Amino acid sequence: MYGYIYYICTYNYFTMNTKLTLKLEQSVIEQAKEYAVSHKRSLSKIVETYLKSLVNKNETDELQISPFVKSMSTGVNIPADLDYKTEYVNRLNEKYK
Repeated sequence: MYGYIYYICTYNYFTMNTKLTLKLEQSVIEQAKEYAVSHKRSLSKIVETYLKSLVNKNETDELQISPFVKSMSTGVNIPADLDYKTEYVNRLNEKYK
């Protein structure tokens, strides 16, 4: 059984939203609505964000890192086999000697 999701046309100050009708399985629609409610987002916004991620991919299809995350980079290379739990315990032992 198929159901429909309707986008309602509204006018935003900066952009104009347009109505879009999608034909999807009813169970998918119900699960998507539950997901949207549980994440406190509108289903329209989730679909829009997903579609933007599809059309805004660069040519190499790599994940884009936001400028904020890039600004947090320290340039320190961390070994792949680092045991962070042991390092954390050692740091606490040094701190509280």
